[in-house]
Amino acid sequence: MQTFAAVVNVPDFPPREKHPTIFNTFDGLNNGETMQIINDHDPRPLLYQFMMERPEAFEWEYLEEGPEIWKVAILKK
Repeated sequence: MQTFAAVVNVPDFPPREKHPTIFNTFDGLNNGETMQIINDHDPRPLLYQFMMERPEAFEWEYLEEGPEIWKVAILKK
């Protein structure tokens, strides 16, 4: 079982705080650490935002893909 440096349960946050919270958590990781996000829908828009704002700095892996829960591991390179 994979261990994570941080876990963000996205539905716990108000809409305007979701992505900033995720990016702040990611930015606080050391290189080589992995965080997990848990969401109630496919976080694909977040993936695109990571591709724009943190290119080459992360690896994205779906751990669970719905239909009710999505889990993604995000590795900081």
